[in-house]
Amino acid sequence: MRVSKGSARRRAKKRLFKEARGNYGGRSKLLRTVKETIIRSRAYAYRDRRVRKREFRALWITRITAACRARGTNYSQFINGLSKAGITLNRKSLSELAISQPQIFDEIVKAAQAALAA
Repeated sequence: MRVSKGSARRRAKKRLFKEARGNYGGRSKLLRTVKETIIRSRAYAYRDRRVRKREFRALWITRITAACRARGTNYSQFINGLSKAGITLNRKSLSELAISQPQIFDEIVKAAQAALAA
């Protein structure tokens, strides 16, 4: 006996089309193309969740570098001085300090330079 899978099939397609909504042309209207689009979009989403972490770390390092150069040192010496001084602040918080509270960042830079000199 032939089974049509009526409502179950419709529900499955509806879920796929809902996920592909917003794509251009057949990528949101044709079932076969929608399936390909969803597979690719999920792959990009998985990959880019990891890439986002890299990009933010690079942004924080760039901000810290600019702040260090304005204070007469470079990034690598600053990080080395921090480790020798025993200051364990991550790059995210260091970049936030450099932007929002520069006087505190000045003190951290002085502590790092003192640890390098010693």
